[in-house]
Amino acid sequence: MGRARGRGPGVLGLGRAGGGSAADAVLLVVSELFTNAVRHAGGVTGFRLEAGPGTVIVVVHDGSTVSPQLVPLDVTRPGGFGWHLVQELSVDVRVEVHAAGKTVTVVVQCPAAVTSQG
Repeated sequence: MGRARGRGPGVLGLGRAGGGSAADAVLLVVSELFTNAVRHAGGVTGFRLEAGPGTVIVVVHDGSTVSPQLVPLDVTRPGGFGWHLVQELSVDVRVEVHAAGKTVTVVVQCPAAVTSQG
């Protein structure tokens, strides 16, 4: 998880001035998607970042055919906030279930993003 999170800024050009909270949002989304894949789906089988004008697309593949579910928020128990965070920080979230598992594609607004692929 740390490797993917650490890779994002360099690949997307987010390390320079202006990345700010949008860059933090991208990194948080990457971290949450990886954590969810590891905890609930047997691990990550693929990962891609794409930057375009004003957005970053995060794509995570895993081997589970079970779609992520929002669980009721409960501050008295640990966990259960990740998928809510992904939904809140993103302008588009898509889950595609296929024979080999699923693909979660998330679009995050990020004004500092540059055209690059990772």
